Amino acid sequence: MVDVSKYRSMLQARLKELDVRLHEIEAELESHKSKDWEELAVEREEDEVLEGLGTSGQDEIIKINAALARMDDDEFGYCATCGTEISPERLDIVPHTPFCRDCAAKHA
Repeated sequence: MVDVSKYRSMLQARLKELDVRLHEIEAELESHKSKDWEELAVEREEDEVLEGLGTSGQDEIIKINAALARMDDDEFGYCATCGTEISPERLDIVPHTPFCRDCAAKHA
């Protein structure tokens, strides 16, 4: 049986980290207002990287919220594809995963 409270607190802590990071990215994106063409070009390149980080953070938030919903539905810790229990070792590394190792390999 999976210790849901352990993973819930891990996921909630990660959500807080992501929230802080996304707000920092947003503030950084809003701060670029250079009038120099060369500096503006560099800022735009940096913005692309920041936007990529923001997008990956938003994707992770969606996955975490889905995992929290599975917890509420008593479905957390079981593979969404085959129904087998996901190993605690896998959940320790990727606590928001909906797949066991074998099914995750098939989805990759």
